[in-house]
Amino acid sequence: MEKQSKALARISSVETSAERSAGTSTGGEDLAVLAPAAAAALGLLADAVRRGGADHDDIVQALKAAGVHEAFASVFDAASERVMEATDDPYDFDVRLHADNLAGAAGDVRRAFEWL
Repeated sequence: MEKQSKALARISSVETSAERSAGTSTGGEDLAVLAPAAAAALGLLADAVRRGGADHDDIVQALKAAGVHEAFASVFDAASERVMEATDDPYDFDVRLHADNLAGAAGDVRRAFEWL
């Protein structure tokens, strides 16, 4: 009889569509390709959690150990930096508000994991 693994998932590698189309894109890494790939990876993780036998503490600790929250927060940090780099007037209230909101979202993601 086959013994079922208790592991959430074992992924040895992930080939994104960006890697498959390397050299064919003129803009380098394309967010239209990478963002859905990241969402799909998180979807796979959620599916593995649903099917797995791990308790919620093990799941949270695995996410923290993998740095999922830092990776997600860094996306918002990078977006905030890009907003400020792209502006001609760093004192423009609307631009600063947008950048601050993105940075705030990064902080919210980090704080959410502190509570877990």
